[in-house]
Amino acid sequence: MAKRPVPRYDFKAFGEAIKAARKGRKESRKKVCDEMYISPRYLANIENKGQHPSVQIFFELMLRYDISVDQFLFSEKEAEKSTQRRQLDALLDSMDKKDLTIITATAKGIQETKGTDD
Repeated sequence: MAKRPVPRYDFKAFGEAIKAARKGRKESRKKVCDEMYISPRYLANIENKGQHPSVQIFFELMLRYDISVDQFLFSEKEAEKSTQRRQLDALLDSMDKKDLTIITATAKGIQETKGTDD
């Protein structure tokens, strides 16, 4: 039986997002690899060459860095929650009531400013 001709998904954008998130957290590749029990070369290839990660590693990286796969798998649709939105949600979850009051006031100020730019 012949192999079904299916184009391989390009993981390059996912790898770039992982690399940016890892650097944003100031985590070394070695630290991540030690904690995930994978080789630094494997992670480097995912980040730089778009190597296809195993399903398990894909899932772990997605959760570790709050990456939304929707933006990669359903790029023609608007992602339900973008990676940036998920990362912001994670930051908000770690804040206390006072911090959230400041963030809410800031967000409202941004919205009001946008309304007056016209």
